[in-house]
Amino acid sequence: MDIQDLTLDRDGLIAALECNEPAFNEALCKKAYETKVAHIGTDVYLRGLIEISNICAKNCLYCGIRHDNTACTRYELSDEEVLAAATKAARMRYGSVVIQGGERTDAAFVRKITRLLKAIKALPTASEGGIPLGVTLSLGEQPREVYEEWFAAGAHRYLLRIETTNPDLYYKIHPHDALHSHERRMEALQDLKAIGYQAGTGAMIALPWQTAADMADDLLFYKAFDAPMVGMGPYDPNDETPLTQSGAPLLPDEQRFALGLKMIALLRLLMPDINIASATALEVLNPRGRELGILSGANVFMPNITPEEQMVKYNLYDRKTLLRDCPHSGEPRKEENHICKNCVFPFCSLGENLQNGKVTIGWGRWGDSLHFQRNKSIHNE
Repeated sequence: MDIQDLTLDRDGLIAALECNEPAFNEALCKKAYETKVAHIGTDVYLRGLIEISNICAKNCLYCGIRHDNTACTRYELSDEEVLAAATKAARMRYGSVVIQGGERTDAAFVRKITRLLKAIKALPTASEGGIPLGVTLSLGEQPREVYEEWFAAGAHRYLLRIETTNPDLYYKIHPHDALHSHERRMEALQDLKAIGYQAGTGAMIALPWQTAADMADDLLFYKAFDAPMVGMGPYDPNDETPLTQSGAPLLPDEQRFALGLKMIALLRLLMPDINIASATALEVLNPRGRELGILSGANVFMPNITPEEQMVKYNLYDRKTLLRDCPHSGEPRKEENHICKNCVFPFCSLGENLQNGKVTIGWGRWGDSLHFQRNKSIHNE
């Protein structure tokens, strides 16, 4: 397949996803990166990732922190630990944090998030112009009134991945019960959008039984939903889950990784001005995974600032990359900025690319989706 023959309709997306020619894949990622630069520039935005808790009410069949996994050691960060991590993010000029955790709707947890949002917004900041830290939440399905409470408390972005747009596939990787509803997932996304969040979504890539048509439909859903930001990554198994233990068919690592990059690249061509995260799951499959995600069109990078003694317990999948040291020089990471002499990008080898002018870092900036800002401007006219 030649890159000149690529079309972005459903048939064209399927053909691109099914094409295994290295020359096409390379040309696709190059074109996506050039599209990103042309539409939103070379900046990559940093979000300090705080994994607040691995306690979850749900039992998704693929997830290592599912409620019934007794091999998972549970934890919940204290308010002080969360605020210490957020303070660190501000000091390091990340501009934004992401609070991610297992899905819970209990009143104590809801109140805790509200309390933390207000406290984070009141922290001293080193962000550009003295603005407070930006906050993205990724805490699953909640009643609409909870989303409204958190929005009023200071959250402005929310990531709720749909995992797949195919309901049949959804119910192959989730239990058939009241807690796991494809319809409710879609409704929650609409709630977030109506409230005013930058409502982001995403899906897993290269799931068992997933077809190229399924993945093409995921991409077209992001466009139809008009998502301002997307976080998606290749499926990585966890040995303690029913999906892995069932012997479900799994593509080799290199194929899942290639599909992960292709999905980023195709989405960038479909939606040139949105925010796309380079997922940690990419680095499970390739030591340069997140770097290559950036060079395939992603523009958001999430250094993990969860305390390390708890970070190891947030095991959604096996082989989670902790990145305690610089992977290139072997030097311990620096407490203040986590950047060694050979790494001008946190935990990543983008130094040469930065020097070549390909990548710049949006230090101290929220990095809101340009797509969202443009839509908001149009609606306010």
